[in-house]
Amino acid sequence: ENFVEEVDAIDNGIPQAEGEPRYALSTTLSARVGHLNPRWNDPEQDTEAGFRRAMELVGSEFLERLDFYRRAWLPARALVEEAVQRRFQVDPSGQILELPQGGCPWKEHLFQLERELALPKPLQLVLFPDRDGQWRVQSVPAGPHTFQSRLPLPEPWRGLRDEALAQLAGVPGCVFVHASGFMGGNRTRDGALEMARRALQHGGGTQST
Repeated sequence: ENFVEEVDAIDNGIPQAEGEPRYALSTTLSARVGHLNPRWNDPEQDTEAGFRRAMELVGSEFLERLDFYRRAWLPARALVEEAVQRRFQVDPSGQILELPQGGCPWKEHLFQLERELALPKPLQLVLFPDRDGQWRVQSVPAGPHTFQSRLPLPEPWRGLRDEALAQLAGVPGCVFVHASGFMGGNRTRDGALEMARRALQHGGGTQST
């Protein structure tokens, strides 16, 4: 689904979405393979050499993708599923997910698990530590292919940092909130959780993209 479907759709002329796209994708796997063909005005039109290079390119990328799914993507699903099961231990609302480490590819797994488990309420916010030992609170996207957030952090917090943010939010240890409201940071796990809880109470302010 995540490797062959894209290549097959491009090969068969199936558009990715309705209407005119806002920008062109010129670095996809299919595009890179296409660039290996001889130029129309090259004196040497040996397509066999390009085909062999294309096989090496596609083969190596396919094996790398398989390795990623085996060693990173599938372990991430187990981590997200466990976090979904214990979401009520994080907050009684059941709408805040806590991951034990950052960098985990959680979004696709979360959307799938919400459908498979038929969750009565969608998850709104995700907590996880960053590489510096501080904590992040991130809004769950409205869908797998959009930058719109289900519950952006409150509008008055957006773009603020440190003490100014901590005073306005009433939460110690605040570090930042992104201007779009999709992400915020706190020095501690409890601080990030409190930011998430207050965002739920606030209702997230105006939806942003």
